Amino acid sequence: MLRDPLLRAWALLIGLCLASTVLALAIERTSFAGLAATGAGAAILLLAWLKARIILSEYLGLAAAPFWRRGFGIVLALYALLLLGLYTIPVL
Repeated sequence: MLRDPLLRAWALLIGLCLASTVLALAIERTSFAGLAATGAGAAILLLAWLKARIILSEYLGLAAAPFWRRGFGIVLALYALLLLGLYTIPVL
């Protein structure tokens, strides 16, 4: 197991990047339509949100400052929800 938090964060970021790449390739190679495409896009946005949280917590050191981490987390979540809402408008 990786004991260094930065190495663990790096490995997790690589895994999340691979997952989003595989998902994007699956969307491109198959003809998702309607809700399936929206769900896949929402999953990619969720992976991006998780990656941003890891970067803020580990690389910027917000894990040591819970107040600031919570504030950045709230702003990031609201931004991700805004993007999700804008992404789903054409489907509705």
